Amino acid sequence: MENFFLGVGIFLSFLVFLCLYRVMFGPTIIDRIVATGAIGTKTLAVLVSIGFIYGRIEMFLDIIMVYALLNFIGTLMAAKYFEGRGEI
Repeated sequence: MENFFLGVGIFLSFLVFLCLYRVMFGPTIIDRIVATGAIGTKTLAVLVSIGFIYGRIEMFLDIIMVYALLNFIGTLMAAKYFEGRGEI
């Protein structure tokens, strides 16, 4: 089972790099904001798989919840900022 979660973690890390390409070279601001949110979501899934690999999911649960909240607030603040500047 550890090999499965390790494979999932590696695959999700690869997907994070694909989203990072969209953040760097996205055609619009909206694409970049969505890609940043997707990176945060994939990072949460990687943290869950790391928790299962080490058998300490309860330890990672607090980290995951705080990171999810920061990801959500950060995405909202970026969207609000660019909306205020008239770029969205």
